[in-house]
Amino acid sequence: MCGICGQLRFDGEIVSTKSLDDMMSKLAKRGPDSKGKWFEGKVGFGHQRLSVIDLSNLGSQPMADDLLKLTLVFNGTIYNYKALRAQLITKGYVFSSNSDTEVIIKAYHFWGEDCVNHLDGMFAFAIWDQSSQKLFVARDRMGIKPLYFNITLKAFTFASNSQALLTQELDRSINPIALHQQLSLHGVVPAPNTIINGIQKLKPGTFFTLSPNGKLREKTYWHPSAKRLEENISDQDYIERTHELLTAAVMKRMSASDVPIGVLLSGGLDSSLIVALLKEAGHEDIRTFSIGFEDIDDEVGSEFEYSDQIVSRFETQHKKYQVSNKEVLPRLSEAVMNMSEPMVGQDAVAFYLLSEQVSKHTKVVLSGQGADEAFAGYFWYPRMANEQGNEVERFSKHYVDRPHDEYLQTVSSIYQGENHTHNWLNKEFLKPGADSFIDKVFRTDMTRLIVDDPVKRVDNMTMAWGLEARVPFMDTDLVEWALSLPPSLKMRDEGKYPLKQISRGLLPDSVIDRKKGYFPMPALKYIQGDFLEFMSDILLSSVCRNRGIFNQQYIDKVINSPKDYMTALNGSRLWHLALLEYWLQLNVDN
Repeated sequence: MCGICGQLRFDGEIVSTKSLDDMMSKLAKRGPDSKGKWFEGKVGFGHQRLSVIDLSNLGSQPMADDLLKLTLVFNGTIYNYKALRAQLITKGYVFSSNSDTEVIIKAYHFWGEDCVNHLDGMFAFAIWDQSSQKLFVARDRMGIKPLYFNITLKAFTFASNSQALLTQELDRSINPIALHQQLSLHGVVPAPNTIINGIQKLKPGTFFTLSPNGKLREKTYWHPSAKRLEENISDQDYIERTHELLTAAVMKRMSASDVPIGVLLSGGLDSSLIVALLKEAGHEDIRTFSIGFEDIDDEVGSEFEYSDQIVSRFETQHKKYQVSNKEVLPRLSEAVMNMSEPMVGQDAVAFYLLSEQVSKHTKVVLSGQGADEAFAGYFWYPRMANEQGNEVERFSKHYVDRPHDEYLQTVSSIYQGENHTHNWLNKEFLKPGADSFIDKVFRTDMTRLIVDDPVKRVDNMTMAWGLEARVPFMDTDLVEWALSLPPSLKMRDEGKYPLKQISRGLLPDSVIDRKKGYFPMPALKYIQGDFLEFMSDILLSSVCRNRGIFNQQYIDKVINSPKDYMTALNGSRLWHLALLEYWLQLNVDN
C-alpha cells in the first residue's frame, strides 16, 4: 500500500524533479517507510512506500525491469500474487523479489492489457512500456485504490490524491456537474468528475493507454451483472455459498501480508462476522480496535455495548478508544486536509482518529465496508422497492439529499443548471444486465456510489496514518455473487438475511438482531454549540461569500435552524455545506 504519482509529457519537455517532489510531499503519509523516483526524459514516476509484502529493498518502487523494458509504480495489494508468480515462472520468467509489484510487471509483459483480468486485489498502477512507448494506467474493479489525473495538451499527470495534483498548474474552478452531485448524493461525485475541473479520476474497473503524442484510449474491463442465475438454487444453497465466498475473501486478505493484521471492530454485524470467521478458520491471535464518541441527546456515540461482547467471546487482543467532543473539533482540519475530495460521512473523522491509534500497533487492518450495499443492509432499500413512480424518482425520494428545486435555492445563479444527478442516475439505470429496478439500485450502489463514499473515506483516513485497510465484503467474487442473489432474500428480516443466517451460532444473537447501527459521531449530525459556531464561521466568511457557490439567503436559513435541514438519510445539510467550503479553503485555496 503506497502513494504513487507520475507524469507523461506530450510537449517535448522533460519531467522535472520539482514536479515529482512536490507531489510526493503530499503523498508521504500514505507511504512513510521509504520513497523513490524514476525518470526517462518525457516520463517520470514517484513513489511513497508502505512496506507490507517483501519488506526488503527488493520490493522498492518505482520498479524497473531492464530486461523487459518496463517500469512500474503501484499502490495496493494483489491477493493472488503467489499463484500468479508460480504460473509465470513456468512460462520462463525469473523473479528477483518476493513482491506482488514484480508480479504485475511480468503479468503485463505476458498478458499485455489483459493482465488486469488476472489480478485479484485492490490496485492502481502505471507502467511505462519503453518498447511500445506507451503508458498503461489501471484501477481495480471495485475502485478501492484511488487514481486521480489531470490531462492537458502538455502532459498527463496522475497521483493517489487530489492534494498531490494541486501542487501542479491546473484549472481550479468548480465543476458544476460535480457540485450538483456533491450536494445531492451526500458527497458522492462519481468518476470521472471531481469538484475541481482540472482533476479527474479513473473509473473503477478501467484502464488507459496513452502515447507520447497525447492520444488516450480508455477501456472498462469489468461489467458486473445483476441478473438471476439460471439454475434452481435454494435459499440454503445461496447462504452456504455466501459463507464459502466470504470466508475465502477474509482468508486471502489475511494471507497476503508479511506483517500482522488487525480488525476495525465497530460492534456491528459486519466487522463482528469478520472476527468470527477468522476464529472459525483457526486464527487465535486476533487484534481488534474500536472507537466511540460522546452521546448527544438520544443519539448514542459508541457501539461498545456490542463490540465488548465480541471481544469477550473471541478473546481478541483489543484496544478501545473513547474520544470527547472537545477533542474532535481541533482535529477536524487535519481530517479534512487528508480527504482527497470533500467527504461528508460523519464516520470519516471517526476513521481518521481511530486510524491514528491503530497505526501504532499494526500496518494492515480488515474493515466491514461493503456489506450493507452487497447484502441490502440499509433502511432505504425496501422503501425504494415499495415506492411508486419512475425508477429515478423511486430512488431519489429515499436517497438524494435535496430535490433539484431546493438545489437551485442552495447555489448561486451561475451554478443553477440541469439536474445532473438525475441525468447520471438515469444513465446508470438504463445499463443492461439487471432484472429489476431494485437490482439496478444494488448494482449502482455497489459498483459506483460505494466507490466514492465509504470506500474512499476508509482509504483516505487510514492511509493518512500509513495504515492499509482491506475490505473482504468488496471481494470481486463475493460481489458478483451478491448481485445475483434474489433481492427478496437479501432484504428479508430487515436486510442482510444471508449474513445473519451465517452468523447464527457464531455471534451472540444480541449482535445479530440489534437495530442497524452506523459508525456514530453525533456532533456532526446534530449540530449545536461549538460545532454550530465553527460551521457558521466557515459559511459566513468573506472567503466563502467571495467564492460565490452558495445562495447566502439559504445559508442563513440553514444556520438559524440546522435541525430543520436534515437529509433523507438523516445527515445534516449544514455539515454538508460547511464541509465543502472548508475542504476548498484548506486544500485548494492554500
